[in-house]
Parts: sequence; C-alpha cells; structure tokens
Amino acid sequence: MKDVAREAGVSLGTVSNVFNGNPVGEAYRLRVEEAVCRLNYQVNASARALKTNRTECIALLMPSIRHPFFAALTDEITECLMKRGYRNNLMITNYDPEAEKKCIDLAVQQKIDGIIGLTYNPDLEIEESIPFVTIDRHFRSKIPCVSSDNFGGGQLAAEKLLELGCRNLLFFRIDSDINGEVQKRGPGFESICRARGVNCHSMILDDSETEAPFYEYLLEHIIDGVPDYDGIFCNSDLLASHIAAFLRNQGVSIPDTVQIIGYDGILDFFTGKLACSTIVQPVHEMAEAAVDILLNTDRSGYPAFVNLPVHYEAGGTTKDSADYQMERK
Repeated sequence: MKDVAREAGVSLGTVSNVFNGNPVGEAYRLRVEEAVCRLNYQVNASARALKTNRTECIALLMPSIRHPFFAALTDEITECLMKRGYRNNLMITNYDPEAEKKCIDLAVQQKIDGIIGLTYNPDLEIEESIPFVTIDRHFRSKIPCVSSDNFGGGQLAAEKLLELGCRNLLFFRIDSDINGEVQKRGPGFESICRARGVNCHSMILDDSETEAPFYEYLLEHIIDGVPDYDGIFCNSDLLASHIAAFLRNQGVSIPDTVQIIGYDGILDFFTGKLACSTIVQPVHEMAEAAVDILLNTDRSGYPAFVNLPVHYEAGGTTKDSADYQMERK
C-alpha cells in the first residue's frame, strides 16, 4: 500500500479508503486505481482477514448439487455473495448428518464470516456467535429461516388441478422425515381437497426408498387401460418428471388423461423450458434474503422466518400448457 501511495502521490490513508470503499474525491480514486494497475498490486486477503477479523467468505452447506433445485439455489447464492464482495466455501454433505457437523467445525476453524445451510441434521448445533441462516429448516428462534410458501404452494397446485377439470387426485412425496417447511406442501394440497370434497390419496416415501411403490400404485389403479385418477401433485419437479415419463411408457396420455404438477420451477437442461407444470419457488429472492440477513450485523429488523410467495406456471404436463393448446388447435 505504501508503494501504491508513493506511485499515486497520495497519502496512505487515501489508498486505504479506496481499497475499503470509503468515500474519497474522484480524482484521488482514479489516481490510486491507475497506480494499482501500473504496479499490478493485489490485496493480501489473508493479511486483511488477520487485521479486520473478517474473511469475506461464507460457508454454504448443501446436501447435493446433483438435484436441480439445490444447484439453482447454490448458483443464486454464489452470485448474490459475489455482488457484495464475498465468496463462498461450498461444502457438499451428501445428506449425511455427521458430514454436516464436520463441515460446521471446518468452517469455524477457517474463521468464516457466517454460514448459509440447507441441512439434514435436526440435532445440528451452531454456536450462537456464528451468523447462520437456514433454508427450509427451523432450529431455534435466533437462527433465521428462509423458505418459500410451501403450504400455499400445495393449495395452489390443488386449485389449479381442480380448475383444469381433475376430480380424482393423488399427492406423491419422497423426502426426508426432518421437520421443515417442505413437509407443508402435502397438507396445503389436502386442505383444498377436503374443502372442495374431492377425492385425494396421499403417498409418502422416505428419501432412502426407491420410487417403485409409486409406480406399483399407479399400475394397480389403471383399469382397462384407463387410470382411476386424473390429477397428480408431486412434491418436486424431479419426481413429477419421473412419474410423467413412467405413465407415458404405460400408454397413458399426459396431459389428456392425467395432468401432473410438480414443485420447484426447474428448467430442462436441454430445452431451457420448464421440466413440467410446476409451482415455482422464488429462488433468486430466497438467495437475496438469506445473504442480506446473514451479512447484516443488526438483525433486529428481520423476522425469524421469511416466507416468500410462489406462483404457478404451465410446463407441458397440464392442459393449460401452450404446446398442448397449440396441438388442440
């Protein structure tokens, strides 16, 4: 920094202010930046961290990035952090509670500035001195949770299937048994079915199981080539896509005979279109909220729970999809 100050003809304090984003005269800022370029000066992040006791690094705990939703959320959080001058240390836990604990310990050892986590360990302990924001999980009141409106999303899926003429509905869920916001999708869906007096059968599998029981149930309820159900809500787009593919292989027309709605708003890797008709999670807004809360030193103005609205989009597995409407014409 002394070399930069000498090269620019300014004080050391001016150089420090420019590097730290503090206000300085425009002419001084330009002189410092030009000197930095000429000298190819790079800030020593490790030295700065020792002096400021901040690393400008956040630990991001994800169970996987193979799942499209987790990948999309990781991407959005990374971008939000970069815009604020932070980087993330991505830690993949593979749904392993013990791995999560080890990742937390490693993050503490590395003196990270905070943690954003989508975890699968209900007994995970986080030191109160470490800023922590959780996605879809509740730990204690001092740990903020960011989520989408899962209960409302389930209601929206039921309302849309009923609006499109479905009268015999199924709800399929494959997920962990950890108490969190995601588990509210089914109750939201069922609440509308009860209120409207509509038949609804729910089937829930643990994420350690295969999808085979879903397929067996679907086959058992196809009579003379015709299913006795006409609408299915799945708790993820991934599952909805698998169910749609299975039924098509059985000769069931989607969406003519059976309409399917998923949850997440995932885009197909090859086409860039929605993988299925879906309840879209506000991934960008969830990432922004998590980062804003984590980096704000004063959290008194933030609620313990941030619940963001969802919306429905047609994506090929319901009769209101654009491609289907064009075929009908």
